[in-house]
Amino acid sequence: MRVDVLTLFPEVFPGPLAVGVVGRALTAGVIELEAHDLRRWGLGVRRQVDDIPFGGGPGMVLRPEPLFAAIRELRGLEGTAEPRSLLMSAPGRRLSQLLVEELAEAPRLLLVCGRYEGVDERVTTGLGLEEVSVGDFVLAGGELAAMVLVEAVARQLPGTLGDPTSSLEESFAAGLPEYPQYTRPAVFEGLSVPSVLRSGDHAKIATWRREAALERARQLRPDLLSGRSGAASTLDVRPGASVGGPEAGGRR
Repeated sequence: MRVDVLTLFPEVFPGPLAVGVVGRALTAGVIELEAHDLRRWGLGVRRQVDDIPFGGGPGMVLRPEPLFAAIRELRGLEGTAEPRSLLMSAPGRRLSQLLVEELAEAPRLLLVCGRYEGVDERVTTGLGLEEVSVGDFVLAGGELAAMVLVEAVARQLPGTLGDPTSSLEESFAAGLPEYPQYTRPAVFEGLSVPSVLRSGDHAKIATWRREAALERARQLRPDLLSGRSGAASTLDVRPGASVGGPEAGGRR
């Protein structure tokens, strides 16, 4: 997959994406990432990209001319596939595991990072950008949100994870948070690992993990259980697999 990022701060990329499994995927060519400076398409000698909003109000808004020019040029880069074009935007569609898996099927993504008070609405409507949000909160710009999206998508690509089944055993892989995890020692400061996890009985372990995941959802994310009509208690989880939910996130 190729990912192009349009931003006022290309120097912040790849940032944290350069380490861990995603960093190795970048090095191995599983995913290609290139950041483009929006000011390259800025207006005049000062490369202006923003202006005051019509109707008044605080802050500045990114102008349409530089964005139209940049997005059109990046979409048409020679030797690249037509990208799925996304605007990182607070009011956009919530990034979920379902959307992450959908985006991972695309050969190329173009991520547009907003700044200031936002982007002229004509950019979204005129160029058909999809608006995507990583949560119901406001960031200073879309760069961190773009990194979150890239990391989540990259983990779905074959060759990123050492064990290709790892992504099947995480939070949100099947609709609920992941079950609690434990490692050695079996007892630490008086706190013990549940005995069932040391029993070697895979059927009992699967049952415990299913119920533990449901209990975690009841305590931390009851919204994930809405609409299940009690079906969650009979959720089928194969031995060794986890259950997870529709909102964006990593391992717990």
